[in-house]
Amino acid sequence: MDHITLSVIKADVGGFVGHSSVHDELIEEAEDRLEAAVKEDIIVDFHVTACGDDLQLIMTHRKGVDHPDIHRLAWETFEACTEVAERLKLYGAGQDLLADAFSGNVKGMGPGVAEMEFTERPSEPVLIFMADKTSAGAWNLPLYRMFADPFNTAGLVISPAMHEGFRFEVHDVKESKRVFFDTPEELYDLLVFIGAPGRYAVKAVYTKKGEIAAVSSTQRLSLIAGRYVGKDDPVCIVRSQGEFPAVGEVLEPFTMPHIVEGWMRGSHYGPLMPVPLYHATPSRFDGPPRVVSLGFQIAGGRLVGPRDMFDDPGFDEARRLCNVIADHFRRHGPFEPHRLPMEEMEYTTLPQVMEKLSGRWEAIP
Repeated sequence: MDHITLSVIKADVGGFVGHSSVHDELIEEAEDRLEAAVKEDIIVDFHVTACGDDLQLIMTHRKGVDHPDIHRLAWETFEACTEVAERLKLYGAGQDLLADAFSGNVKGMGPGVAEMEFTERPSEPVLIFMADKTSAGAWNLPLYRMFADPFNTAGLVISPAMHEGFRFEVHDVKESKRVFFDTPEELYDLLVFIGAPGRYAVKAVYTKKGEIAAVSSTQRLSLIAGRYVGKDDPVCIVRSQGEFPAVGEVLEPFTMPHIVEGWMRGSHYGPLMPVPLYHATPSRFDGPPRVVSLGFQIAGGRLVGPRDMFDDPGFDEARRLCNVIADHFRRHGPFEPHRLPMEEMEYTTLPQVMEKLSGRWEAIP
């Protein structure tokens, strides 16, 4: 069996038009860079794609997670694509590159990262989820349903390989701490935290024997930059079949459009719409938030695929419902609960407005 690392590293390096899509020349530049990296034996295989205005680098290699060679390759690819974006005058060129120079690891530098290392099984199906116009905690509810909800995942009840449940790694993104919960034993404790996705994000899921099942990006751009520079637009990798949920069980949570933060100016709540890749170009009020899923079989480190998993009429009703929910939220305009609550607006222009008006507030007689 082959030991392999699957890395998904993404960044917004320039939008076409506005925040809605990625220009073909950025895709081509990234493909050229990664093709050269294959010839230099830095990576085994790759696939370049986009979700909304985020460039997505999907790579396999044998160097393990957090390897500086892989992270440098991604950073330099994003830098090269930024130059293309600047030449084309794309919107927000290089906006996710928050550092002036690479320092060994792209974590904390702006790009989002999800990586896992594992030994290939006789059949190794993986699903890669990519979202736009939302934040890292957007995966909390789907991952809970995939790995802990028997009403979603029948295998938790009827499959001997899954009946013991899974272990969740949860990150407190504001305090940079983590905690592990075993399910189903600590299910209610888990829900106390992941039900607050603005602060607590599911970083990874493991079998009880320690085998990696899923991993997500938990980088929060506003916390890194100290200001609003765009939403995090997270990515997530999920292994499937065998001791993990079946492909259909992994996809099923997205039939219910759950509400996520993000959308216009990163300052609104809205429904997460599961779409095929060709519809991952949000434009209505810069949204609604989108999620795509690409499926691959991994064979000797090679990415066999992809299959566009949401290109299926089975998700038509979810998309229709998303538009209904979007209509209802939009009617609220600048009022909560469409607009994020005040404590979540600290990285927008709102503090500047409050500072400007600070001298006009007076005590109530």
